[in-house]
Amino acid sequence: MAHVAAWKKKRVSDLTEAMAANPVVAIVDVHGIPAPQMQAMRKSLRSRVSMIMTRNKLMRIAIDEVATERPGLEGLKEAVDGQCAVVSTNMNPFMLFREMENTKTAAAAKPGEIAPDNIMVKKGDTPFKPGPIVGDLQKIGLPAAIERGKIIIKKDKILVKAGDPIPEDVAKMLPKLEILPMTVGLDLIAVFEDGVIYGRDVLNIPEDYYPTMFATAARNAISLGVSVAYPTNATMQPILGRAFREALGLSIAAAIPTSESIKFLLAKADSHMIALASQAPDLVDERVQARLSAQSMAAAPVATVEKEEQEEEENEEEVSEEEAAAGLSALFG
Repeated sequence: MAHVAAWKKKRVSDLTEAMAANPVVAIVDVHGIPAPQMQAMRKSLRSRVSMIMTRNKLMRIAIDEVATERPGLEGLKEAVDGQCAVVSTNMNPFMLFREMENTKTAAAAKPGEIAPDNIMVKKGDTPFKPGPIVGDLQKIGLPAAIERGKIIIKKDKILVKAGDPIPEDVAKMLPKLEILPMTVGLDLIAVFEDGVIYGRDVLNIPEDYYPTMFATAARNAISLGVSVAYPTNATMQPILGRAFREALGLSIAAAIPTSESIKFLLAKADSHMIALASQAPDLVDERVQARLSAQSMAAAPVATVEKEEQEEEENEEEVSEEEAAAGLSALFG
C-alpha cells in the first residue's frame, strides 16, 4: 500500500469532520483573491462558517467519505474545480449565498485578465495635472488634451470590450484613472442541504423577491375576490364599497330619491332646468334670468379671447399673402 502523507490524512479528517457537523456544505471559488483580502474575509466569516482550502483531490475524497452517511453530498464533487474551498455552516443556502456575495469588492485589473464588462473612460476632467502623463493617456487610445490648466478626456472611449484581454499598458493606467473593473471575493458555486444540491442560479435572487411576490399575489387575490364578490375578511369592505357606489349610481339614473342620492338628483334637475331655460329666457322669472346672465358673463371673456385669437391668425395669413405678392412683384419687376 502506498504511503500517504500525514498532513493529507489530517486535511481529509478536518474536512470530513466539518462537513459531517454542519447541515449546509458549499463549494466556493477563491480564484484571484489576493492573500491579504483572503485573510480578511476568513476572519470576518470565522464565527459563522468553517472554510477549508486544500487540494481538489483531497476535497473529493472527503466528500465521498461523508456521502456514505449523507446521500446526495457526492453531487458537490462536480463543483470542485480550479482554486476552490469547502465551506460548512448552519446558515441556510440563501443566507450563505448573500454572505459570500458581501465579500466581493472592486479590484484593479491585472495584465491579460478578461474584461467582465466594457471598460469605458468617460469624457471630462481627470485627476492629473498637466504633464507627460497626457502622452501616456494618448498612447492607450484616450483622446486626452490639456485645457484650462487640466488634463481632460474629450469624449467617451471604450478601452477594452467585454470578453477581451486587458493589455498591460491599459491595466497599469486604470488604477490611476480610479477605474477598478474587476471583482474579487468568494464566489459560491454549489450548496448541499438535506440531500439537495443548489446552484448559484437558484440562489442568486434579490432579497425582496419572495416578499414582493407574496405581496403581489395577495393583491391579485383580493382583486379577484372583489370582482367575483367572494366574501372574506379582506374583501368585504371593498365589496360593500363597490355595491354602495353601484346602488347610488342606479338610484340617480332611475331618479329614485334616497338620503344619499337626493343631493345628486337635485343637482341634476337644476342643471336640466338651466339648460331648458336658456332656450326660452323670456318665459323664466328674475332669479333664473339672473343665473342665465351670470353664466353668459362668465362665458363672454372666453369667447372674446377665442375671437381675438382667430382674428390675429387671419391677419397673419393676410400679411403673409401680401408679403408673398410683394416678393413676386420684386422678383419679376
